[in-house]
Amino acid sequence: MKRPVATPQRPIRKERNILFAKFPPGQVREASDFLSRVDQLEVERREQARVVGVAYDLHHHSLQELEGTLEDKGYHLDNTLMSKMMRALIYYVEETQLHNLDAPHRPLKRSQSEAYTHAWERHPHGDHDDTPPEWREYK
Repeated sequence: MKRPVATPQRPIRKERNILFAKFPPGQVREASDFLSRVDQLEVERREQARVVGVAYDLHHHSLQELEGTLEDKGYHLDNTLMSKMMRALIYYVEETQLHNLDAPHRPLKRSQSEAYTHAWERHPHGDHDDTPPEWREYK
């Protein structure tokens, strides 16, 4: 995932839960120990719920990156349909936010009505007279 080049003005703080599969047991503790060694990442372990809570700045980490790292290390995430859908939605939102941070700022026109005025002039509408000019001036 591409990170914005400019120095961030405001942090974009995200708090997410990483839900693990029931088997193998003990992976929540191991994963939280592993994630606690990652820079600029806050980790909270909740073993009863099979969850590791993470808090991070989007300029430095993303959920997709963190979960991908865990899967590469051999951890098993929850694969229920609801978890997969929530994961996909969060991936999309974070990727879109990063993309929008990198997008150039486009100033608006002087007035909103100016855009509609130009569009109205170019669009054929009921006020248009199809009569040729020589017939309009005939007396």
